[in-house]
Amino acid sequence: MRIAYLGPVGTYGEQAARQLAQLEDLAEPILLPQIGIRAVVEALASGRTDAAVVPVENSVEGGVTACLDALWEHSDLAIARALVLPIRHALLGSGPLEGISEVLSHPQALAQCSQWLDDHLPQALQLPTSSTADAARMVAGSRFRAAIASQQAGLEHGLEELAFPINDVAGNCTRFLLLRRGERSCEGPVASLAFSLHSNQPGALLEALGCFAHRALNMSRIESRPSKREMGEYIFFVDLELPEGPGPLAEVLIELQPLCEHLAMFGAYPLTNLAVSQS
Repeated sequence: MRIAYLGPVGTYGEQAARQLAQLEDLAEPILLPQIGIRAVVEALASGRTDAAVVPVENSVEGGVTACLDALWEHSDLAIARALVLPIRHALLGSGPLEGISEVLSHPQALAQCSQWLDDHLPQALQLPTSSTADAARMVAGSRFRAAIASQQAGLEHGLEELAFPINDVAGNCTRFLLLRRGERSCEGPVASLAFSLHSNQPGALLEALGCFAHRALNMSRIESRPSKREMGEYIFFVDLELPEGPGPLAEVLIELQPLCEHLAMFGAYPLTNLAVSQS
């Protein structure tokens, strides 16, 4: 089983990929690091890998827009499983904390540690990278650069742990998706879908959301993204809780279809929350 993930080695994406492979009982998976979330999804869509692991939402910074956009573009892909992974950032480097003038990391990690950086390294320049592990690789050997990354990334690149944990919110966690090609399941406690409406008219979104409400289906997440075709046109991403099985989901899709210009159902799937089990 070949699984694409946001690399290089040592990212939280790699941790999630290993955990998801274990949950799926995949023996000896081959993990293939990619540069950028879009590349992770493309590796699966093109058939170069059998699965892909992508971050879709962070508890502090919200939705990962690159993932949402990629899912919409490849609506033939299915979500097989989800994992909520606790995120514990470390400041890693090769020199003393007081000598650090540049901090490198993925933009989401920089944002998740912004208050700590303001308090402890207010003069340091913050530089974005493609991943947290890539930041760790780039600062190795430097006396004035540090990276925000996982403790595992520090071990991989021989870096000292200058501070840990440095994330502003103790309960920081990220939800990762395991994507595969093929049929989308309707069995599972959570389902994800996305839709765009025929037109931007008063009450159009309310009517669509009413399909969920009168079946007592709780939306655990709703997020909008611009369609990129014209101003004011949006795509809505929704996660639904399915406590009573797949029946209400099938009914909702039938009722929702005529209200939508496009409707993509990414599947129903199990969700494992490691952030709760480790708290």
